[in-house]
Amino acid sequence: MKIIKIKDKQLEIGKRTLIMGILNITPDSFSDGGDYYDIDKAINHAKKMIRDGADIIDVGGMSTRPGHEEISVEEEINRVLPVVKRLVKEVDCLISVDTYRWEVALEVLKAGAHIINDVWGLQYDNGEMAKIVGEYKPILVVMHNQNSKEYKEDIMLSMRKFFEKSFMLIDNNNIPRENVFIDPGIGFGKDITLNLEVLRRLGELKDIAPILLGTSRKRFIGTLLGDVPPKERCEGTISTNILSIDKGVEIIRVHDVLEHKKALLVADKIIRG
Repeated sequence: MKIIKIKDKQLEIGKRTLIMGILNITPDSFSDGGDYYDIDKAINHAKKMIRDGADIIDVGGMSTRPGHEEISVEEEINRVLPVVKRLVKEVDCLISVDTYRWEVALEVLKAGAHIINDVWGLQYDNGEMAKIVGEYKPILVVMHNQNSKEYKEDIMLSMRKFFEKSFMLIDNNNIPRENVFIDPGIGFGKDITLNLEVLRRLGELKDIAPILLGTSRKRFIGTLLGDVPPKERCEGTISTNILSIDKGVEIIRVHDVLEHKKALLVADKIIRG
C-alpha cells in the first residue's frame, strides 16, 4: 500500500479498489449527455455519488465520444470551472478534471482540483500540459489513445511505447512518478476485439504504474449484451472491473457508483484479502 498526498487530501492505494465517479457537464456525452448540464444538478449528482461510495469525482466539460463536437477552450472552462470551485468548497473528496487542454488544466488547478485526467497522455500538445502539471504537481492520469484502430505491432507493445513517451514528458517536467496512473484507454483507438484483448492482458502493464480503468457503459459492452443502450450496461461494466482488479487496477472510473461499491465490498475481500 502507498499514500499519495495532494494538498489537504490523500489517496491510499492498494488497500481497496477506489471509485472515480463520472460527472459530465456536457450536452452530448454518449451515456448521460445533458443529465447534469445544470450546475445545481451537477453538484447534487456529485454529492450523491460521494454518498454512494465515490472516492474521486471526475468532472468533464467536453465529450470525447466518437464523433463528438469539439468546443472552444473558453466554453470548456466555462462548463467545468464553476463546478470545480463549488465542489472544492462543498465536498470532502478528491476532484479530478477530464481534459487534454493545458489552458483548462491551469484554471482548474488554480481553483483547487487534485487530479488531471488526460485522455491523450500529455501528448496532445507540444508539452504545454506537461509543463502545467509539472508546475502544480497534481495526481496525473495518462491514458493511451490514438486516432486510428490499426496497429502495426502487438497492441501491448504499442501501448508500452506510447506510455514511454508520456513518461519522458513526465520526467522532463519534474512530475513525481509516484503521482502517476496509467489508463489503457478502452474504447479509444481500439475496436471490440482489441478492447477485449487489452482487458485480458492488463497485467502486462502494471509494472509501469498503477492502473485506472474506464470501461463504464462503453459501446463494446452494449454490443456484447445485444446492442443495449448505455444505461443498461451496468452489469457488463461491473464484470470488466471485477475481473481486472487482480491485473493491477487500483481505480475504476464509473457512472454507476453504488452498484460498483457493493460489488467491490465482496470482490476486494476475495482478491485483496
